[in-house]
Amino acid sequence: MNEIEKRRAALQTELKGLLPRVQEGDDYALKRVEEIKEKDMPKLEKDAAQAKSVQDLLAQFKPDDTRSMGDPQGGTGTMNRVKSLGELAAKSLDQSGYRKGAGRVDVTTPEFKANTDVVSTPASLAPALTTVDTNLVLQKRRQLVIADLFGTETISGTSLTYFVEGPVEGDFETVAEGGQKPQIHFGDPTSVTESLKKIAAFYKETDEILEDLQWLTSSIDNRALYMLGLYEENQLLNGDGKGTNLKGLLNRNGIQTEALEAGETNAFDALFRATTKVSEQTKFAADGIVINPADYQTLRLNKDANGQYIAGGPFTGQYGQGGILQNPPLWGLRTVVTSAVPAGTAVVGAFNQGASLIRKGGVRVELTNSNENDFTNNRITIRVEERIALAVRYPAAFVKVSTAAVAANPGA
Repeated sequence: MNEIEKRRAALQTELKGLLPRVQEGDDYALKRVEEIKEKDMPKLEKDAAQAKSVQDLLAQFKPDDTRSMGDPQGGTGTMNRVKSLGELAAKSLDQSGYRKGAGRVDVTTPEFKANTDVVSTPASLAPALTTVDTNLVLQKRRQLVIADLFGTETISGTSLTYFVEGPVEGDFETVAEGGQKPQIHFGDPTSVTESLKKIAAFYKETDEILEDLQWLTSSIDNRALYMLGLYEENQLLNGDGKGTNLKGLLNRNGIQTEALEAGETNAFDALFRATTKVSEQTKFAADGIVINPADYQTLRLNKDANGQYIAGGPFTGQYGQGGILQNPPLWGLRTVVTSAVPAGTAVVGAFNQGASLIRKGGVRVELTNSNENDFTNNRITIRVEERIALAVRYPAAFVKVSTAAVAANPGA
């Protein structure tokens, strides 16, 4: 089952679980069904159409260009899927003649570009941005990650200058005939320049291990890219902006804050209040929540007065209705559970509108046996790197929520 089929099956399961609640007139269930109809299903159909168009294009390549990884010696089989980055690296190494005793080997894979929604270029920033990148290579992905929440852009240079809008003063009003009209003043924007930062590492493998190209594929896909993603996630949230570090979301000026009120024992209400703050300050709608595993566990295991799990038990959905959802979303928003955000802190925001993850090219993998004493020791050095930046155009579109409970009578 491919990723699109899994998403379709997940939506079907969720709809089955929502049906009884819709029949009972549950407001959340009605809202969620409408969201699936208006947002999730159209996006799923769009992604399915894009995937099919890519496969149709790939089918036009000659057999030598589309031979399967399961037939490294040649053959006339056609490719029925897009290769992962690890497979591309393994194929490049195999074609270099390395396994046939070639001497010096230097291999560079095509840059990996994830399947993401790319925003169009704002007219005011056209000189600094490139056109939309439509290249597509599928990657083995774990559960939803922070990078999936942000809008994405590409740039042609090494840095991007954008503008953070100032507060709007005044508003429209009704006026009498001949009466004085109110004035609106848009606060002066502040220019911010973000430079691309490189995230990279290398490791070594022996000839004996690399004789099995499937090992190389899994090594890159399952270990190197996974570790790269973990580090990227931490930088996107917590980078201090010093030296070669990104300036992460939590270190931006202008982000709003929210906390539990006296007497509240969980963060449910505070998280919802944060979504309201996003709408009030930016007119955007919150579309994501980032929360620490320990804090999510506290919410996930919350029970009512009768000892029933309000988010669903270990075998069934909420109050025995429907199936179990892995990491069910909080308040219907895409929820990323990650240790990159500190325990006791959650982030609610309009991620897609409020900020953009900027990539220069994609993930790049290079292999060589001529680094240091690799050649004489029968080793290959594998280098993995990417160049990214984070543009936060609307800091007020994000709310840092303290999930720690406070005493009902502080100071008592």
